[in-house]
Amino acid sequence: MEKRAANNALTTFIVTLLAVIACTALSVIKNNNYNSKTHHAVFTRAELFSPDTAAEKAVSVKAIPRSSTWGKVFDFENKGITENNYQAYTYDFTVKNDTRDKVKDFRFKMTFNTEVYLNSAWNGTLEIHQNVNADEVTDIITDLREFVPEDHDLATVTVDGEPLIPMSPGDYLIYIPSSSMNAMEIPIEPHEATTPGIIMYMPIDENIETSVLELDYTFHRALTDEILFRLSMAALAIWLTAFIVFAFTSAQIKKYKERHERDNVIINESIETFTGFIDAKDPYTNGHSKRVAKYTRRIAEEMGYKGEQLDRIYYIALLHDCGKIGVPDNILGKPGRLTDEEFEIIKSHTVRGGKILSHFKSLENAGEGARYHHERYDGKGYPEGKAGEDIPLIARMICVADSFDAMNTNRVYRKKLTMEQIINEIEVNKGKQFDPKIADIMLELLRNDLLDTEE
Repeated sequence: MEKRAANNALTTFIVTLLAVIACTALSVIKNNNYNSKTHHAVFTRAELFSPDTAAEKAVSVKAIPRSSTWGKVFDFENKGITENNYQAYTYDFTVKNDTRDKVKDFRFKMTFNTEVYLNSAWNGTLEIHQNVNADEVTDIITDLREFVPEDHDLATVTVDGEPLIPMSPGDYLIYIPSSSMNAMEIPIEPHEATTPGIIMYMPIDENIETSVLELDYTFHRALTDEILFRLSMAALAIWLTAFIVFAFTSAQIKKYKERHERDNVIINESIETFTGFIDAKDPYTNGHSKRVAKYTRRIAEEMGYKGEQLDRIYYIALLHDCGKIGVPDNILGKPGRLTDEEFEIIKSHTVRGGKILSHFKSLENAGEGARYHHERYDGKGYPEGKAGEDIPLIARMICVADSFDAMNTNRVYRKKLTMEQIINEIEVNKGKQFDPKIADIMLELLRNDLLDTEE
C-alpha cells in the first residue's frame, strides 16, 4: 500500500513536471511568435499632424513641423521671380512606444500627395521612390545631409547651390532608423520615443497634411515578461518545493521504516529467545509458541488486519505461554495423567503470564492473550470462565491457533491427529470451545490448504 502510494506520488510529480515543461515550451513559442510578428499602422491628417490628438495605437507617429522656417526662390523657368515662393519646414517624426515591450525595429513609409523637395534628414537611412517619366526610380541614401547627386540615379534640382530631391504626388520615401551608438533610434524602450527629422521645401501656404504615413514595427518582449512563462516558473518553483519536501519526507519515512524494521527484528528476536526458553522446558512442544503466533497472524490477515496491527497480534500470540516459565519441568513433561493439584498448577500459567506481560506497556493489551487463551466460548474455560465476546478477541484467535497446533503435533501423551480428525474436532467444537467465526476462518484455511503447517 505504502509502495503504491509512493509510486502514485512519483507519477503525479512526473506528470506535473511534464505539464510545467509543456507550458514553458508553449510560452517560449508564443513569445517567439509575438516577437516575429510585424505590426502595421496607418496615420493620416489630424492623427498624424495634430499634436493635440491623442494616439490610440500602441505605437504611434506624430509629424509636427517646427516653428522656425525659412524661404527660397524657386525659379526653374527663369521668370525673374524675386520673392520667396517656397518655404522650408523641419518635420519631427516622433515615433512613440506606449507599450510595456521594446520596439525592436520600425520603418515608416511617407507617401506624398503634394509636391515637396527633400533637403535634409538625420540619423536614419532614406529609401527614395520617384516616378520619373513613367518609370519608378528607387535609390537608398544613407545620410541625406551628405547627399551627392552624381552618386545616385535620382532626379534632383539645385537651388542656391543646394541639391534637392523633388517628390511628386504619389512618390514616397521609406525611413529606416539607425541603431548606431550616436543615433540609437532602435530599440525604443517601453513608454519612450525617438524622433527622426526631415527638412523639406514646399510652396508657400501649402503643407503635407494630406500625405499618408504607414508604420511597420516589431516588438521584443522579454520571455520573463510573458505571463504564461511567469506562471510556468511559479508552477516550477512550487513543484520544486513540493518535490524537495516529498524527497525529504520520503527519506525520513524510509529511515523511520528501516529503524522500525530493525527495532521489530530486535523485538522479535528478543521475544523468540524468551519463548524459546519456555518451549525448551518441554521438548515435545518445541517451536509451539512460534507456530501459534504464525497461525494467529494468518487468521488475523483473513479478518482484515494489516501492517503494525498484524505485528502486534503476532507478538502477543508469541508470548501466550510465557507463564509456563514458572511451571515445574516434571509437571510439564509428565507422561501420565495429571493430578488435580498438578492440573491447577498448569492452569495457573495463564494468570502468571498475564501478570508478567502487564509490565509490557509498549505492546498494547499484551497480557490478554496469555491470560485468556484457555477461556472457552461456552464459558467453561479458565481462569475466569468468560464466555462469548466477553473473551478478548485476540485470546479467541489464539485459542483456535493453539488448539490446532496441539492437535497437529506429537505430545508426550499421544500422537498428532490427522488433518481430517483436526477439521472434525474444530467443526464439532464451534460455539463450544471456539468462536464460530474464527473457527470457520481456520477451517477455510485448512480445507483449501492455505495454512503453512511446516515445522
